[in-house]
Amino acid sequence: MAFYKHYSFDLWLTLIKSNPTYKQERVQYFYKNFNGKHKRIEEIAITFRQVDLMVNAINEKSGKNVDADEMYLMIISMINDYDFNFRDIDLQALDHDMEQIIFAHMPKLYCDDCLNVLAKIKESGKSSTNILSNTGFIKGKTLKKVINHLGIGQYIDFQLYSDEVRMSKPSTGFFQLMLDTIDRTKHPELQLKEIIHIGDNLHADVRGAEAMGINSMLINSNNLSISNLLYDTV
Repeated sequence: MAFYKHYSFDLWLTLIKSNPTYKQERVQYFYKNFNGKHKRIEEIAITFRQVDLMVNAINEKSGKNVDADEMYLMIISMINDYDFNFRDIDLQALDHDMEQIIFAHMPKLYCDDCLNVLAKIKESGKSSTNILSNTGFIKGKTLKKVINHLGIGQYIDFQLYSDEVRMSKPSTGFFQLMLDTIDRTKHPELQLKEIIHIGDNLHADVRGAEAMGINSMLINSNNLSISNLLYDTV
């Protein structure tokens, strides 16, 4: 097995995937608590999907980040036909409730090989690792708890989330922050060709990495999986 000196990983649909019951419970919560226009639950589910896709596209285009709180306010406004008094919303309580739903319906490892591959990378003693993730409805502070619960955290040296740094992939600024955060005492002469970013999104992950001059690997959305890293070479 050949190693890169540094491995950067996307999170969603690369290392983890959503628990289907989480999305169902999230929709139920808004249906019960913010549904002043008595929309059908199916309509609220569609609104969540629309906002998710729209914000993801905005973040990728602008390189900035629309926060979860803002996304939830969009949902509330849309399902109430843009007729809702935001002053009545306790964002701190909403954040707490959303996090509790996540913990009750925890995301899952994307595949059985994820922990094994991460372990082999770290066991070599030659490489460092990070997570570089765009966020949406789930905040970085919550995702850190999730990956520790799933056993991923022990193999990751540092984590960067778009909502915490106000940048999103594929922006060069976000990738540059990742490069600047690598421990150079461990890799004093680290070269770009010795770094790889792995993700499922051709635009955000692959093209973002290539724009910085580092290697990339597209997985899960094609015919490759994380296990292919064990056979890749610099």
